[in-house]
Amino acid sequence: MIDREHDLSLLRQARLVWISRGTIYYEARLLPERDLQQMRRIDELHLELPLAGSRMQRDLLNVEGHPVGRRHVATLMRRLGIEAIYRRKNTSRPNPEHRVYPYLLRRLTVNRPNQVWAADITYIPMVRGFVYLVAVIDWYTRRVLSWGLSNTLTADFCAEALEEALAKYGCPQIFNIDQGRQFTSLEFTSVLKRHGIAISMDGKGRWRDNVFVERLWKSAHRA
Repeated sequence: MIDREHDLSLLRQARLVWISRGTIYYEARLLPERDLQQMRRIDELHLELPLAGSRMQRDLLNVEGHPVGRRHVATLMRRLGIEAIYRRKNTSRPNPEHRVYPYLLRRLTVNRPNQVWAADITYIPMVRGFVYLVAVIDWYTRRVLSWGLSNTLTADFCAEALEEALAKYGCPQIFNIDQGRQFTSLEFTSVLKRHGIAISMDGKGRWRDNVFVERLWKSAHRA
C-alpha cells in the first residue's frame, strides 16, 4: 500500500489512502503466546469486573492457573488500553478541545432503527501482536453497521468507521460513546456535528451505559 521508493512523500501517500502517518512507521512486535492468552483473559475479566485493578486481575489469573505478577498485569492492561473503573479526584484541567457531552439515553425508549447508534473499541489478538477494532452498531437492531481496524489508538480509524456507517445507512438521531480520547476528539465529534447528530456520552465510570456494545465484545471474545 505504501511505496517507500515512490516519488510521492510518505505523508502524502498516507493521506491518499486514509491512514495515519504513525501507521507507516509501525513495526509489529512478536508477543509471546502466553502474553496474548493473558491479555485475552484480562479483557474478559475487565468486562465482567470493571472495578478490578492490576492486583485483583493478578489474583484472579493466579487462581485460574495463570501465574503472573502485578507489574506484568499492569503492563498488559496498559497495552489493552483498559484500567479499573473507580471514582478518583479530578487533579487536572479538562482539555478545552475534548468536550464531554451529557448522557442522553436515560429513560429513553429506543423503538426504531437509526434512533440511537453507539461505538466502542476493543482489541483483537494476532499471531504477531494485536490490532484495535472499532465497531458502530444500531441500538435497536443490534446490527453492526461498520467497523475498522488499526494498530494504533488514534482517532482517525474511528472517524473513518463512522463516516462509512453514515454513508451506508444515513444519520441516527443520537450517537452514544464513552469518554475515550478517540471519541472525544474533534476529529470524531466534528463528523457528528456536521451531520446534525446529537452526541451522548457515558457517565464517567459507567461502562454499563454502553452495555450493548460491551455485550458484542464479550460474545466476540468468546467466539
